[in-house]
Amino acid sequence: MLVLADLRTVSLFDGLRDDQLAELLAVGDEVTVVPGDVLFHEGDPADHWWALVDGALDLSRHIGREDVTVGRMDVPGRWAGGFRAWDEHGVYLATARGVAAGRMLRVPAESLRDLADRWFPFAAHLVAGLYGTARSIEATARQRSGLVTLGTLAAGLAHEINNPAAASARSAAELERACDGLLEALRHMAVRGLTAEAFESLDSLRRGLAPPSALADPLETADREEELGDWLERAGVERSWDLAAPLVSAGADVDWLERAAATVPPDALGASLEWVARTIDVSSLLAEVRESTRRVSELVAGIKTYSQMDRASHQRVDVREGIESTLLVMGPRLRPGVTVVRDWGSDVPLVDGMPGELNQVWTNLVDNAVDAMDGTGTLTVRTRAAGDAVVVEVADSGAGMSPEVQQRAFEAFFTTKGVGRGTGLGLDVAHRIIVDRHGGSIEIESQPGDTRFRVRLPVSRAPGTP
Repeated sequence: MLVLADLRTVSLFDGLRDDQLAELLAVGDEVTVVPGDVLFHEGDPADHWWALVDGALDLSRHIGREDVTVGRMDVPGRWAGGFRAWDEHGVYLATARGVAAGRMLRVPAESLRDLADRWFPFAAHLVAGLYGTARSIEATARQRSGLVTLGTLAAGLAHEINNPAAASARSAAELERACDGLLEALRHMAVRGLTAEAFESLDSLRRGLAPPSALADPLETADREEELGDWLERAGVERSWDLAAPLVSAGADVDWLERAAATVPPDALGASLEWVARTIDVSSLLAEVRESTRRVSELVAGIKTYSQMDRASHQRVDVREGIESTLLVMGPRLRPGVTVVRDWGSDVPLVDGMPGELNQVWTNLVDNAVDAMDGTGTLTVRTRAAGDAVVVEVADSGAGMSPEVQQRAFEAFFTTKGVGRGTGLGLDVAHRIIVDRHGGSIEIESQPGDTRFRVRLPVSRAPGTP
């Protein structure tokens, strides 16, 4: 059973007299912490106040379809619950499960409120007001920030997906026109009595066309189209200028046209070259549709990787994959003035971590770098193995950070950005994700033209970490 001497070793109770501690013990009781046992559940009424005397507990929340560890109580004096002392609707914000044997002091919320009112009446009123006001402001601010960030990312992604989707739709419409032209040309070839042998020879010539290995400059392309157009016009081919462009794009020249003319009857030359031109159009449009749909699939895959849909929160993580998906999602922020340099290193091992949370960190660091460069400059992302850890560097060529800003960068609520700027995820949250959740470190090295955020993640997390 807890005694006065047990509480005297806990800094939380510094300043209380012996008679006050005795009164606190009288209204409370000792609860044994047993590894694996649950002391209170997320969402239940927070009608008790829990203060850790010794031992350790994990705090977890149910997010999506699984329980995620969000914190740990492992220092004597850390406390949880008791919110109904000031808020009749207060509930436990997490589930507490023992991880190391110990003891806790449990005090009914009603008794805690009575003691606070008698011992610190003014402070009790302040706490009640602060709790209600802070909860309201925090809920509103988080909701607003989350919606703004989600809206920004969604708008960017919608733009990214719309471009290839629109291109695919345009190509499909053009493909219908090209197929109609192809069938019409075949009909004209049949009407003019083109034999199977002549058609086979023409098709062999078509398949022998080879597009230029390098794109010619516009003037050279125009000259070639004019040369083929003149030849076609002299040969009496209708719509000669409409046929010249696709033939040039496929690598046809005057010599090829003369061989084609020798293969088919003179009155079937126009229809035959029309057929060749339309097959070239169809192949080109199919390639555009294929590339556009590939880009859409790539974006969807990147979004799934970034959001970690259908994946466990904790797993072996390839940080390069997470950073790449982040760069894809942040694509609209990186154009047109930002040059991205990737230096992935070699033999970078997987790390033990939570990829969804790490992606939030990469998002924040990339967004900060783009802001620091005012949208123009070089963003460099490096990864490398470093002993039993992986090091990730996000560097920018911006103006740099002053020593004062560097010292405060990881403070809660500190920002140098204006209202409405940024992702809504402060560097203090990024720091907690890296340091508290992954047992790593994050540091800043800055000078004008070269600011680096260096993240170090252990390959394997130490036993007992969240």
